[in-house]
Amino acid sequence: MALLTFKGGIHPDDGKSLAKDKAIVDVKPKGDLVYPLSQHIGAPATPIVAKGDHVLRGQKIAEAGGFVSAPIYASVSGTVKAIEPHFNPTGAKVNCIVVENDGEYKEVEYAPVKPLEEMTKEEILNAIGEAGVVGMGGAGFPTKVKLSPKEPEKIDYIIANCAECEPYITADYRRMMETPERLVGGMKVVLSLFEHAKGIFGVEDNKPDCIEKLKELTKDEPRMEVMALKTKYPQGGERQLIYATTGRAINSTMLPADAGCVVDNVETMINIYQAVVEGKPSIERIVTVSGDAINEPGNFRAPFGMNQMELVEQAGGFKEEPEKVISGGPMMGFAMFTVDVPVTKTSSSVLAFVKDSVKRLEETACINCGRCVDACPSRIIPSRLADYAQHHDAETFEKMNGMECVECGSCSYVCPAKRPLKQSIGSMRKIVLANRRKKK
Repeated sequence: MALLTFKGGIHPDDGKSLAKDKAIVDVKPKGDLVYPLSQHIGAPATPIVAKGDHVLRGQKIAEAGGFVSAPIYASVSGTVKAIEPHFNPTGAKVNCIVVENDGEYKEVEYAPVKPLEEMTKEEILNAIGEAGVVGMGGAGFPTKVKLSPKEPEKIDYIIANCAECEPYITADYRRMMETPERLVGGMKVVLSLFEHAKGIFGVEDNKPDCIEKLKELTKDEPRMEVMALKTKYPQGGERQLIYATTGRAINSTMLPADAGCVVDNVETMINIYQAVVEGKPSIERIVTVSGDAINEPGNFRAPFGMNQMELVEQAGGFKEEPEKVISGGPMMGFAMFTVDVPVTKTSSSVLAFVKDSVKRLEETACINCGRCVDACPSRIIPSRLADYAQHHDAETFEKMNGMECVECGSCSYVCPAKRPLKQSIGSMRKIVLANRRKKK
């Protein structure tokens, strides 16, 4: 049977062998914990603690600041040291709650939970929202909002994004290998919200061991199916995953719910299970620390707020001073100017490289080879769109479907002229969106 996939895409060296076989290691932070109040799309969380307050692990320290927002919980016990601006992994300065770790890890007593089958849909959604669960594989969209579409009866598919197509990152792979039952449990929770939906686990075929484990766990679950996807980047992109698993297409003006789909990644699904079945908030995640500048690449269960430099030290530190450090994957992540930033809900990895190969590339003129067109999963013309972007021609950029770009970077990767296509197109997309907001 042909493997499920989409048109376009690329095959970069995946680099996963560095950390793939390293079991998840629990880590305990030594220094202060810094909790940015903006770890999700939407309104920042609002602090409900003050300087000098003592907090326990699992205690709410900031509540949702609106409908599209999420609360934040302490991941250690200690004393609130300050509420002040700090750098986050993207390099922005945002308001943060700083907690001095007392090293005791005293935890709150969690309220008893009802069995899933006795909970109403409203109770399930409230449990997910109250636990602070957000999308942990991408932009951090609050999960309660995602699971509350206007027409829930029209949702046909719940898709667990198990592709993990970004090079080097192996956090989801280790989750599927070590605790697959929690992933399946999370799917059961979500399916209980949508009676007519089918659950799909979309896994790239370079993870046959995960496919086997998930198939074994779901063999008696008529509403769940494990689908093997062709190993190709960006197979884990939301639009590409929906098309590969269901044959349905969405564009930039649509949400997955408009195509009858809800997509959540592995870490999010597990946090849903934890929130509803165990009654525990979202306070930690698995982070891959890898790259050729890391002494002992691995996967770590890191509390939110932990300094990322401490994670690097857990991985044996740097072999030598890296030229480039990336938060997230090398294709869609972003370079960091410092590792002195906290782990957040969307921190999937810290990648360090001895050489910054991109910095050494010299841009030359486009040779009209069409490779960027072949690679583009959105089926647009990146070379032309980059020209319009560089000439600030927003009108033509929009007419030529520039807003359909998913900023995966496939075009830049294959370009023999080494043009920064993704960067040019991404900048123009931001300008167009800003102009639209001004007109409202």
